[in-house]
Amino acid sequence: MSFGATILDAEGLRLTPDEAALFRDVDPFGFILFARNLDTPDQIRALCGDLREAVGREAPITIDQEGGRVQRLRPPLARDWLPPLEHVAQAGADAEQAMYLRYRLIAHELRTLGIDSNCAPMVDVAGTETHPFLKNRCYGTDPDRVAVLGRAVAQGMLDGGVLPVVKHIPGHGRATADSHFDLPHVASDITTLDTGDFAPFRALNDLPMGMTAHLVYDAIDPDPATVSATMMRLIRERIGFGGLIMTDDISMKALTGSLGDLSRAALAAGCDVILHCNGTLAERAEVAGAAGVMTPAAQVRAEAALAARRAPDDLDISACEADLSRLMGGTVDG
Repeated sequence: MSFGATILDAEGLRLTPDEAALFRDVDPFGFILFARNLDTPDQIRALCGDLREAVGREAPITIDQEGGRVQRLRPPLARDWLPPLEHVAQAGADAEQAMYLRYRLIAHELRTLGIDSNCAPMVDVAGTETHPFLKNRCYGTDPDRVAVLGRAVAQGMLDGGVLPVVKHIPGHGRATADSHFDLPHVASDITTLDTGDFAPFRALNDLPMGMTAHLVYDAIDPDPATVSATMMRLIRERIGFGGLIMTDDISMKALTGSLGDLSRAALAAGCDVILHCNGTLAERAEVAGAAGVMTPAAQVRAEAALAARRAPDDLDISACEADLSRLMGGTVDG
């Protein structure tokens, strides 16, 4: 039986009976957690258990744990990390190994709590006009270097038993607006995009999951990438990404229209899964009803992504922390 073509969230620290009933009915592929869902280690593990019990399987549970501003888990639940761009700058020539160790430790923190996916690496290429909401979340300005660091991030999480979600495909770095509130437009021609923004995603096109960018590439298509069949073909064919593609949050203000219409449009364009966050129970039901179940092709990609989820390798935490501290000039976290 196919999974539901959604990734959904919960309102609080434990599932309500109505949420559990909805999840049983619509069988979302997975779930995402936010700060409102996180209190104590035991509570988080219990919530993860609730979510998986509702669908009757080991559904993936993801989170945004980049470090810096976008970090749902904070002390005492997890280390407080520098923004990625600052971390890379501080590590200098050792940034590749430092990013691997950082995200291997993050993976350990997540798995300990029952979370087995993370919305990273973020391989959007920073530029002089990159919007502040995104810029210090980036890894750098050189596409090749960003790709190398993104690979280190992904490998650190995979070695820790956590599925990476590469974002925001095919590239959000040229956006000068915050897609949480407005629809960014990028005017660059496809040749410039192909050798710049798209390049890190092409280098990481073997990763199990990816998340779309809510922005318009004016030289390619007038529709936002998430609902553009042209852009989705570009992602699959020109970039060569073969993994499961989820939308960025379908309720973000960059997109206009009803949640149901947007969900149907994204799936029709070629997305595999609709990510919906921060809505009411009725809104979650609307998205799930519009999304239905995965297509056969999406189901194959979903199963391949789950097959990439493995038990963590052995980790000597003290040694890992000591190595990272050495690379960072004497500090592990921010």
